[in-house]
Amino acid sequence: MTRTSIHLESFAHENPVPVASRIGPYLYSGVLTARDPRTKEIPEGLDEQVAVVFERIRELMAAAGGGTGDIVKLTFWVSELRDRTAINREWVAMFPDPADRPARQVMAARLDRGALVQCDVVAVLAADAREHRR
Repeated sequence: MTRTSIHLESFAHENPVPVASRIGPYLYSGVLTARDPRTKEIPEGLDEQVAVVFERIRELMAAAGGGTGDIVKLTFWVSELRDRTAINREWVAMFPDPADRPARQVMAARLDRGALVQCDVVAVLAADAREHRR
């Protein structure tokens, strides 16, 4: 199977790596943050950063040829472990059906450059684009 690198105009890593990589139906991302690739700025508040990260998740899934229904697991790293209100708000908006949510893990981490949250995505994409959900 061929590996395909996924890139986003709205987000890029500083190092020479793609935002995500796909082999067959399997998609794994690097970390997604709220950092603007042009200005290198990160919004100050957690609510704003989480909203941007969830938008990046949507953009990544679309760029990979899938949808949020293809996500198997999201892992979040946060500067304050118990502060999950913003994540939960966006989570329920993205995955409103409790019976149809991916796995999620939230871990504390020391993040750099003002980041309060970052996330990575694991997804299994349908072979046929018409099979994608959401």
